[in-house]
Amino acid sequence: IWDLLEHEWNEHFDQLCAFKAHHGHCNVSTLDAHTKSLGKWVSRQRGFYKRNTLSSNHIQQLNSVGFIWDLLEHAWNEHFDQLCAFRAQNGHCNVSTLDAQNKSLRRWVSRQRGLYKRNTLSLNHIQQLNSVGFIWDLLEHEWNEHFDQLCAFKAHHGHCNVST
Repeated sequence: IWDLLEHEWNEHFDQLCAFKAHHGHCNVSTLDAHTKSLGKWVSRQRGFYKRNTLSSNHIQQLNSVGFIWDLLEHAWNEHFDQLCAFRAQNGHCNVSTLDAQNKSLRRWVSRQRGLYKRNTLSLNHIQQLNSVGFIWDLLEHEWNEHFDQLCAFKAHHGHCNVST
């Protein structure tokens, strides 16, 4: 063995490939005693990547097995894809608080609104959500819909005295 570091990297990479073959993904936990060492190696690779100190060869090898570099962004994109599927099926992005079937998506949608209100949601995420007609303020949206209905009623009837 001429390069011990490269040999160790390749051994870990082979372990990662075996892990992926068994589990279907490369997200190795550091909390599981059986995978702790590999999980730490995976975490270090992400750190090296963020600091631009991982070789392009290693990046290519990790990419070839579907390595996820940013777990948070990956999770966000998965929820966004779920929201798009929900919208395709329902015609809107308003996941009801009563919808037990989409509990995780409902919480994610609520979290996006909270982040937006606190001005901590990235511009990229805001633009993505805007692109699918995401409603940031449900009360304001409902008010505007009723106001539009009242305007249409007035245009048709000449007054705003709607009977109940």
